[in-house]
Amino acid sequence: MSAAVLAGPDLAPSTPLLSGDLAADGAALAAHTAEAERRLAALPARPQRTPAQQEAAARLHDGARDARRAFLALHTDAVYDELTERRTRYLRLPELLSAAADRFPGLVPTAGQMAAENALVQADKDGREVDQAIFCGAVLRSATSGRHLVEAMLRPTPRALELLPAYRETGRVELSSVLVERRGRATHVTFRNTHCLNAETNELIGDMETAVDLVLLDDASAVGVLRGGEVDHPRYRGRRVFSAGINLKDLRNGDISFVGFLLGRELGYINKMYRGLVMDPGAASWGERTVQKPWVGAVDTFAIGGGMQLLLVLDRVIAEEGAYFSLPAAEEGIVPGLGNLRLNRLTGARTARQIVLGGRRIGTDDPDFRLLCDEVVPAAGMDEAVERAVGELAAPAVTANRHMLGLVEEPLDLYREYLAEFAVVQVARSYSEDVLAKVERRWQQSQRRS
Repeated sequence: MSAAVLAGPDLAPSTPLLSGDLAADGAALAAHTAEAERRLAALPARPQRTPAQQEAAARLHDGARDARRAFLALHTDAVYDELTERRTRYLRLPELLSAAADRFPGLVPTAGQMAAENALVQADKDGREVDQAIFCGAVLRSATSGRHLVEAMLRPTPRALELLPAYRETGRVELSSVLVERRGRATHVTFRNTHCLNAETNELIGDMETAVDLVLLDDASAVGVLRGGEVDHPRYRGRRVFSAGINLKDLRNGDISFVGFLLGRELGYINKMYRGLVMDPGAASWGERTVQKPWVGAVDTFAIGGGMQLLLVLDRVIAEEGAYFSLPAAEEGIVPGLGNLRLNRLTGARTARQIVLGGRRIGTDDPDFRLLCDEVVPAAGMDEAVERAVGELAAPAVTANRHMLGLVEEPLDLYREYLAEFAVVQVARSYSEDVLAKVERRWQQSQRRS
């Protein structure tokens, strides 16, 4: 039984005593978190709290999170097996979290709690996504459950399957922020978030996963090509820009989600580009389970943050003269996705630290640019260079060899273990005081300029 009732009104409920029995411990967790929620409901909303009330709320959340961690330390695989019917069902992250909220009350936030949080700017939230990250991190740390979740997130999305017949017929699909277009032996995916320098938003991440699925499912194309479209920004109007990385305005406004963006992009479309689309999960070898294709990146102007992270999984990177790459993670206060895992093998440890920790920008005139890019061409020569790369990468043996290279470069368990830690660290950084202050300051500056 939970000891919640023994705690005073200004203290967090006592951590429940767990027995190791799933049903009993689930009931104890539910009682503990329900009591914490009752006390939180008696407090004002975060913006109206006094410092003492905010400290009380933090204690309540911390106590509930400690209880969740203790429960998951005993029961992660049993919980995952129950939610997925012993791993016979492949649930994507949103479905998995929804099922967990229904079956194990208090383990993760409910749909109603998340809806209330999502209506707030980042600084006004209580950090319900931290609770989602505790669960996702625990699942990913398990070799059994984590591998199954990775495969679940590599399955084709329902949206892509719905669009596939029309795409196969016409060779073109226009999504809100992405254009997918077959040209010869390649499918070109063009970012069209023109109002924000092709920065990453929740919408773009969803569109990109659909686009990558279509590339991999399309039998008529052998290679995928990524490129940024022309943008509306006054400084770059009429020019192509690859990507400005995460949209910090959306982060400030609370519109960068943990499930759909921070973790979803890494388990979703980027991992699909690297490892392929799982089509036959019962096959013995990874090569037989998946559909894989090589990828070309055409970088106009710059690839910043998440844009540069994308380049680390591509098979050929072509940049126009004068372009540059950067991972301004230290300046922004967040973790650059899987950049910390993947950059080392391209640049070496010392240069990777200069880029990630020191914010070093690598331009086309920098000797180290060749560590990240295969070819530098004049802007007018980009189309020709891309077509040449497509012709080379469409060769029959390329897909098999990129698969074997990937096995050596980034074993699945290394990726999974990194992602388990990333899930927890990244969401904590997105709610940290320094990040909130930085994004608010930038947002205020943009408001004054407009």
